[in-house]
Amino acid sequence: MKKHWLTALLVVAGFASVGVTTTAQAKTSYYTSNPGIIRVKKTVAYYKNATRTKHYATISKGHYAKISKLVTVKGHAPVLKTNTGKYVTANKAFVAKTKGYQNPKKYYQVNYTQIKPYGKVGYTVKRGYEGIKTWKIMRRLGTANGYNKYNSATYYAVKNFQRKHHLKATGNVNEKTWVKLGFSKSSWTSIDSYVAPLGAHAWNGRSAHIEAMIKQAYKYKGNPYLVGSSSKTIYGTDCSGLVMQSLYAGGINTKPISSIHHAYPGNEWNSRNLWASKKFKHVAYSHKQRGDLVFYYQPGTHTIWHVAIYLGKGKVIESWPPRIMVQSIKNGQRSNVAGIARVFN
Repeated sequence: MKKHWLTALLVVAGFASVGVTTTAQAKTSYYTSNPGIIRVKKTVAYYKNATRTKHYATISKGHYAKISKLVTVKGHAPVLKTNTGKYVTANKAFVAKTKGYQNPKKYYQVNYTQIKPYGKVGYTVKRGYEGIKTWKIMRRLGTANGYNKYNSATYYAVKNFQRKHHLKATGNVNEKTWVKLGFSKSSWTSIDSYVAPLGAHAWNGRSAHIEAMIKQAYKYKGNPYLVGSSSKTIYGTDCSGLVMQSLYAGGINTKPISSIHHAYPGNEWNSRNLWASKKFKHVAYSHKQRGDLVFYYQPGTHTIWHVAIYLGKGKVIESWPPRIMVQSIKNGQRSNVAGIARVFN
């Protein structure tokens, strides 16, 4: 009697290949078709074979997996073959069909198709604009001053350039002026439209999305701090520009806060807009975790002026003059933490 009880327990838990299921049991307790994506409800085992005689790993509750097909071997309970080639029980008590990893509805939803740029791609650069286009224009015309904001000196330099090259002297840089300055026509839109590619799938869990975000941030490491900038990894960014592209890689779209609008006048302080968003979960500083956003306020004013990504062990990755780097969460440059926002819940 004890032997039969133990055998049945092992089959249900997914840790053994013994036991036979009846047709009725398969219809009620097991998946009869490919569920697509599953979430593990209780600890289960992964196997190297469909008969579950070769154990591969033990998988904890909350794990997600993409299923390639349902497999039924005569004399054995149905199993699900994952896209990695491993097998897991098809028992509904242990694995649940799901659309994939997702945040609760009140928070930013995780996207599983490439996020599209929000804003006008190919915008005209004018006084007060920042970002990569402004940075390139100022360097080309010799008006760079360490702060890439389209100032009056740049405006008049553009006007003179336009007159010299028989262009309408507006002082603003449109596509014609951009190309005449020697930049490629394709870069006029590609700088604006860059959105970091997704680094995690629906069948990946929370930790994979956090790592996708952090991996993107590291691609900018060593690049210069450039105010109002949030574009390709060959360029620099500012603090919120770095965070936005990293969020895109994790599948989070913060529109109307966007990488394109980040270059528009007044949008360099998107750290404040991110902080004010109600679509992040705010947690106590003592509860911070890898992948959380750390917001800082300016001493004296208590105005939000900086955001970084927490890496764990007291470190953050951030864009702070002069470059994008890994630093301690608190240091002599900025140590007034306003709070912690959780991206993935």
